[in-house]
Amino acid sequence: MLTPQAKPETLEAIARAAATAGIERIHMFAWRDLDDVEAGGSEVHAHCVASIWAQAGLNVVHRTSFAPGHPQQAGRAGYEVVRKAGRYMVFPRTVLAELAGRNGSRDALVEIWNGVPYLSPLWCSGPRMVWLHHVHGPMWAMSLPDTLAKAGVLLEERIAPKLYRRTPIVTLSNSSREELVTDLGFSRANVTVVSPGVDPKFSPGGTKSPTPLICSVGRLVPVKDFPRLVRIMAAVRARVPEARLVIVGEGYEREAIQAQIDSLGATNFIYLAGRISDAALINLYRMAWVTTSTSIREGWGMTMTEAAACGTPSVATAIAGHADAVLEGVSGLLGTTDAELTEHLVAVCTDAVLRERLSKGAAERAGQLTWDATAIDTFAVLAADAKRRSGSRK
Repeated sequence: MLTPQAKPETLEAIARAAATAGIERIHMFAWRDLDDVEAGGSEVHAHCVASIWAQAGLNVVHRTSFAPGHPQQAGRAGYEVVRKAGRYMVFPRTVLAELAGRNGSRDALVEIWNGVPYLSPLWCSGPRMVWLHHVHGPMWAMSLPDTLAKAGVLLEERIAPKLYRRTPIVTLSNSSREELVTDLGFSRANVTVVSPGVDPKFSPGGTKSPTPLICSVGRLVPVKDFPRLVRIMAAVRARVPEARLVIVGEGYEREAIQAQIDSLGATNFIYLAGRISDAALINLYRMAWVTTSTSIREGWGMTMTEAAACGTPSVATAIAGHADAVLEGVSGLLGTTDAELTEHLVAVCTDAVLRERLSKGAAERAGQLTWDATAIDTFAVLAADAKRRSGSRK
């Protein structure tokens, strides 16, 4: 995983803000970390922000669940990672460890609410904030048995929002903020939008594939809806005979997706690449004519802005998150139905003028996004909460 190297002025700005707010030690809670086999955009985001905060001299402890094959405690890019308990027990065990002081002292808390919250307003009295990238909605029924799914929806949509009404929330996009306000009832004034960055190593270079190459990057899990993409790609191939699709990522749906590819006789034009190195991913982005996503829910869509930084436009589902990551008609195209997405992919693969225009727009869009800005603006929310609490005690 690429670790962003922040500019000196960025580190100075964060250090000054931290000193003014009285923040030196930060605990960051999430249900998984970057080394987890199912790590995705949320984990990349947490890593990039934590690493820059660490570069600024802050002491960051990132507590998550077990990651098979990795130690319980380790250092990564200047911050500490503590992995204890499984997927479900990580929540109560982390809270109990925090209350007992086993995670060490802290000046502020960052809670990453990924479906199940840590309920920090019930037990944390100090400075804190929540990162909530999107509403999970239909994802519950895709991942859990019916009873647990209903409990998840009840917790996320009815119970937890009432507890967090005074906790500052950071989300990644304006469209995701609208979701949080409309679906969960949060106050718009309490939700701050801070877009994710793009590492400078994602940049134009190399040469495009001589034939239409489409790529898609993401975890092979239900919310990404790769079976839908496979169906759409079969329709694209019928109209663009040389088109190919490379899917990058791992997950528990891999066997089912491969079986679908086999059943469609698509093994010669749809390839599951699994996990690949950063260098190979950058090369793929540069070679591809277009990147695509049929995801059902996203807070942003970082793989698409990574591809954009390499000069590759996107075709994606018109959902919250994607609506900000992809500027419709400028850096890519958005669609709702299979027919719309098929038409968009065919258009980008066959219309060189359109492809060139979208490629230029994609590079310009990605150029507006930096991890330096993300780290500064996110820390500003935490610092403001610390100052507010300090002022209320006077």
